[in-house]
Amino acid sequence: MLSCYKLVDKHIIFNFISLTYDEIKGSPYLDKAFYKAKVANDYEEVPVRYNSYKDEIEFQKEGKILVLPKESKFSRIEIKSPKQTFILFENKDDLGGYSIELVNGKNSLYKKIKTVFKDFVSAANSYASDTPASFKTQDPIYFIKKEDGSIKKLKNQKETLEQFPDKKEVLSTFFKSNKIKFDRDEDLIKLTNFINQN
Repeated sequence: MLSCYKLVDKHIIFNFISLTYDEIKGSPYLDKAFYKAKVANDYEEVPVRYNSYKDEIEFQKEGKILVLPKESKFSRIEIKSPKQTFILFENKDDLGGYSIELVNGKNSLYKKIKTVFKDFVSAANSYASDTPASFKTQDPIYFIKKEDGSIKKLKNQKETLEQFPDKKEVLSTFFKSNKIKFDRDEDLIKLTNFINQN
């Protein structure tokens, strides 16, 4: 039986104005749909979705939308289809909270997605238009959790070579023969799998 701390609040109060998610352009969700997921070892599967604005896993129970507590027993959320796994990191930096697991291995790759709220902006003059309140998904942050437990952001070739000094030679060869873009899931999955195999 899943218990929860709170119902989902779909309001934002900004400059003393309350807006519902429906009144805001864009979405705080990667996908508004709910998908069946395993949320812990001894709990039933429940439909979930990820709110990247609040960094919360929401789930449906008895017609209500609730928020999964950020506790260690709920640190691995495995969505069955489409297959996707969210991992809870308890760091206090910008990588804390939920991230999507892209590679699970001795060196694991994760993708952190954040959405920010942009407030309504009145037109500066009669020739300009108002800018509506909106949710804006930021560029993802990719990071790797190394064998030793340390967490390093993947930004470019130079920093990757510095993070894996024992693999510098094989990684240099890999980079010469593969055009790796550090903003593409498939390229970073390929890189992480290569690091794990060498």
